[in-house]
Amino acid sequence: MIGRSNVGKSSLINALANRNKLAKTSKTPGATQLINIYEFGDEDSDRWLVDLPGYGFAKLSKNRQKQMAAMINDYVLEREPLSHAVVLVDANVGPTTLDLQTIDWLRDIDLRFVVVGTKIDKIKSGDRSKKQKKAAEKLQMTSGDIRWVSAEKGTGIPELRSLLANLLSS
Repeated sequence: MIGRSNVGKSSLINALANRNKLAKTSKTPGATQLINIYEFGDEDSDRWLVDLPGYGFAKLSKNRQKQMAAMINDYVLEREPLSHAVVLVDANVGPTTLDLQTIDWLRDIDLRFVVVGTKIDKIKSGDRSKKQKKAAEKLQMTSGDIRWVSAEKGTGIPELRSLLANLLSS
């Protein structure tokens, strides 16, 4: 899982796991500063969900920002069994410059990815399809390629859970 600080990675992990406090959530952007690894599936599974620190890095020093960027880069490039990235984008804000750079990078290194629009509960239901279409255009994707979820309301969580299970079993 990769996305900018405060996009809702930890909340989404909790929703996917159907647990409240598996991943630590915070109102302060940049709380996740380490790579957190979660087992996904049954005990005998060798599948993992990895929560990378958010990019944008909130209010961290330039030196710490560089360290975290290097940590993310090294993990993604050197983790041989890595099969997919799940890129989280705030559905209400839309893809930021950093989101676009991340997706371009994933395309450049040929790592398959899924885009998930988070926090859709913050968007009026009448505006969702317009926001989804605009985000898809910016990401050079189709609207149906972006999974829209709300960790708070549970919207889209079962479908995303199923998609991730399918990706991890292939």
